[in-house]
Amino acid sequence: MLLFVGLGNPGPEHARQRHNVGFMAVDAIMARHDFAPAKRRFHGLVGEGRIGAHKVLALKPMTFMNRSGISAAEAASFYKIAPENIVVFHDELDLVAGKVRVKSGGGTAGHNGLVSLDQHLSSGYRRVRIGIGHPGDRSRVLDWVLRDFSPNDIAWLDPLLDAIAEAASLLARGEDPAFMTKVALLTRPPKKAKPDAQGQAG
Repeated sequence: MLLFVGLGNPGPEHARQRHNVGFMAVDAIMARHDFAPAKRRFHGLVGEGRIGAHKVLALKPMTFMNRSGISAAEAASFYKIAPENIVVFHDELDLVAGKVRVKSGGGTAGHNGLVSLDQHLSSGYRRVRIGIGHPGDRSRVLDWVLRDFSPNDIAWLDPLLDAIAEAASLLARGEDPAFMTKVALLTRPPKKAKPDAQGQAG
């Protein structure tokens, strides 16, 4: 079994914030792959389903971001899921908005959700880093991550979440480079038509 963990904060007031893009990614995956309705377990909301040949437990901790590890560790312990079979979806300030990268282990860069996961799980889990961009000034970071995505962001956010959900089978198979490639291809802007000899696009 695999454990997919989306990081975010509970409550409708946080639902569309940049810090909650991990929740949004897990919601998109659950919807695309027809997971069972989420139930309250392990201090979180949990849905079970299959992605290809793999059984997947999808978890959104309801503990608030800085205590996410408590929820994830309970679920992992109950199902005896090793860290390498845990995939965490989270916002990433150090990536351009709309870009996605996958890595295993590494530092937390001050992300409170990752700090909590490291404390309760170890650092060997896989991370799907979803770029939200940086406000350009460290003093503005907290306001940036706790602010709703702007209307302009929706142009890249919704296609990105769809692409993550569509490519999730590659994550489930452990094919992280292929997952990143597919997400990039699915979210690539369409090429503009070249003008014909009369100067009109054809």
